[in-house]
Amino acid sequence: MNDSPAFDTATRIVAGDDGTNYDRIAITLHWLTAFLVIANFALAQVWDWFPKPAKHLMEATHMSFGVLLTAVILARIAWRLVRGHQASALHAGWVRLASKGTHYLLYALLIAEAALGFAFRWGAGRPMDFFGFGIPPMIGEIARPDRRFLRELHEWGGWAIIGLATIHALAALYHHYMLKDRVMLRMLPYGFRRNQAASSSSR
Repeated sequence: MNDSPAFDTATRIVAGDDGTNYDRIAITLHWLTAFLVIANFALAQVWDWFPKPAKHLMEATHMSFGVLLTAVILARIAWRLVRGHQASALHAGWVRLASKGTHYLLYALLIAEAALGFAFRWGAGRPMDFFGFGIPPMIGEIARPDRRFLRELHEWGGWAIIGLATIHALAALYHHYMLKDRVMLRMLPYGFRRNQAASSSSR
């Protein structure tokens, strides 16, 4: 596949590679986001298989993770906007802009997903669970049909996020294992980077 530059460029964009080297905090927030997204999606897919006490616990955990994910996303955006936390990009041009667009699309979907979750929970006049604490509603009650619509949007949003994140990850893996470039390496923890560098130098 190395003779298909258009495909390589497309996967670079989908992988969200804008040539940026990330620091430890950005890397930590990235992988924490990935864990929370996967965990919340998995909980939502399986909680109907369990009896009510277990289901309620899983739903409460889902909400707690959702609140935590919202905080992580806001922290990622704030950290990304602060100067000095990222090294200069390795390349520029339309590929870099399109790659940034992939990041922004994921951020937009995640923020929308969080907003929908808060809206249909608070819209029922119920507090949002957060590890045993209740965050009281900050909006008025919403009619049941509208809440049902918000819940459906929330569910479809989850699938959209997982779909885009899966393509994003596969594109990064393609660059790492097939093209053997630094697309994925930039977001790996520093220990993995050193191991990869040592492995490459020993070949």
